[in-house]
Amino acid sequence: MRLPDILRFARDAATGYPVRTALSVLAMSIGVAAVVLLTALGDGARRYVVGQFSSLGTNLVIVLPGRSGTGGFNPANAITSTPRDLTIDDAGSLRRLPGVRRVAPLAVGTSEIAFGGRLREIMVAGSTAEFIPIRNFELAQGKALPEEDWNRGSPVAIVGAKIRDELFPNQPALGQLIRVGDRRLRVIGVLASTGQGLGMNTDELVIVPVALAQAMFNSNTLFRILIEANSREAIPGVKDATLETLKQRHRGEEDVTVITQDAVLATFDKLLGALTLAVAGIAAISLAVAGILVMNVMLVAVTQRTGEIGLLKALGASGENIRLLFLSEAAMLSAVGAALGYVFGQLGAFVLRQVFPVFPAYPPDWAVFAALATAVGTGLLFGVMPARRAARLDPVQALMRH
Repeated sequence: MRLPDILRFARDAATGYPVRTALSVLAMSIGVAAVVLLTALGDGARRYVVGQFSSLGTNLVIVLPGRSGTGGFNPANAITSTPRDLTIDDAGSLRRLPGVRRVAPLAVGTSEIAFGGRLREIMVAGSTAEFIPIRNFELAQGKALPEEDWNRGSPVAIVGAKIRDELFPNQPALGQLIRVGDRRLRVIGVLASTGQGLGMNTDELVIVPVALAQAMFNSNTLFRILIEANSREAIPGVKDATLETLKQRHRGEEDVTVITQDAVLATFDKLLGALTLAVAGIAAISLAVAGILVMNVMLVAVTQRTGEIGLLKALGASGENIRLLFLSEAAMLSAVGAALGYVFGQLGAFVLRQVFPVFPAYPPDWAVFAALATAVGTGLLFGVMPARRAARLDPVQALMRH
């Protein structure tokens, strides 16, 4: 038999039993759609987290007060030893390290901002002129914090886009005097809108000099020290030099934690990559179930069409021809189901992206190809048994049964 005849036979056989065919196609399409949609969710989560950490800055090294350890909690240590705080002088000592491009001390707290009878709560970030380039922020208007002695703290502020819109809806923000806490500050800049990222909404942020923030919060400690290395290759050296420098400044105690952006990114990338694979594996189970359904349907088809098979054999069709006929039908059902499942999965991912615009729910290419190939392969694999059974039928007995 020629290939066009085989395909025509498979098509006619499938359309001859519309309910049976529809159920097989539906099962296969659900399996493929599940793989596409769930891997889009998993990979979307990975891309989102990696993107958020990448937006923190480039070649970033972050110093946190306190030592993170795995030795467990000791009540005696909690009473007798207190981690040394990070100070502005600690941050200043790191500017001279080899491989360091920028250093930005960071003090964080909440306060109230007032202007023209309007009042609201805000997050205040106290830092230096190097904070904006380290964090990859952009200024929509004005200029950055002044280059000055970090211990001075000029009465100036940079406000987020939402703060600008709420406090100065019909007038320019630059040059205006605002009240933050008990301080009167002059607005010298407005941040470009970036939105929410890793728990901080920069549109509702006010940036002031670090010494001023410490005076506002009545504290001489820092929340973090942000360091930008000259290159990715310089990050390990900067990390080691930072630990050593702060250890010397803190009387030989290693009482800070230094984390690198690359290490955090790699950890999250591995975790969420493994999650995507696990989710894909769970979804692939539905493809196996769909393949079993195709096998059952084809076995029923063999029983229903024994007379047709006997007639074909009586007219000279070989066992190989019969196998090809049934395998072609199984492949056709699987391919149509896979194509529909791909469309449904992409449609579901599109809906997710519309509902959650910040979430990049795109299925990875490997998952799409694997789902389509697995669907067709599963259909063929589970179609082998019915095809072999059909090929073994004796033509005379098949015609007598019919």
